[in-house]
Amino acid sequence: METQILVEELSPQTANLITENAADGNMFLSGIFMQADIKNRNGRLYPITEIQAAVSGAQQRIKESNGIFGELDHPQSLNINLDRISHVITELDVSGSNAMGKAKLLNTPMGLIAQELVKSGCALGVSSRGAGAVNESGGVTGFNFVTVDIVAQPSAPGAYPQTVYESLELAKNGHNIMNLAEAVREDPSAQKFFVKEFKIWLANADFAKK
Repeated sequence: METQILVEELSPQTANLITENAADGNMFLSGIFMQADIKNRNGRLYPITEIQAAVSGAQQRIKESNGIFGELDHPQSLNINLDRISHVITELDVSGSNAMGKAKLLNTPMGLIAQELVKSGCALGVSSRGAGAVNESGGVTGFNFVTVDIVAQPSAPGAYPQTVYESLELAKNGHNIMNLAEAVREDPSAQKFFVKEFKIWLANADFAKK
């Protein structure tokens, strides 16, 4: 069996992410990050032993590096792109057949977008990213976990958007928003202006009207 890239999305309803606002102003998302012993929408099944091993390895990485970076909307590779990091996974544990995680939303350009999506009422899901072999019945072996990304979905039923990044790239003022997000990393007053501009874009985005 060949090793392949494995990306598994959990819908907002399944991930059931909970938003937590810490006393220091940081925003966290916690919920189900991965599932075992159940065939997913891709027809793949991860044995609990594979998820346990992945979580164990992730816990060691979190301990050594103070977290695991993830992106807003997953790419089609195993590389973590520094310009698209939105959060850092701070906790990952096994509970029953689920891998329960907690992630801190960062004040990076993508992190600020994720924070505003939460504040605007958009439902967020997660997408695990890794590599492994899949047998004929869909069973996964040798799972090499990389990270868990955040995927965005507006609350409107059946209106799943293009990736936020691509939507901004194509939008009339998308580049302005991305440039502004890049410039406001360390400027709280500028971050407020960015939030205002992003809300305007979000209200007029095509997927928000469906």
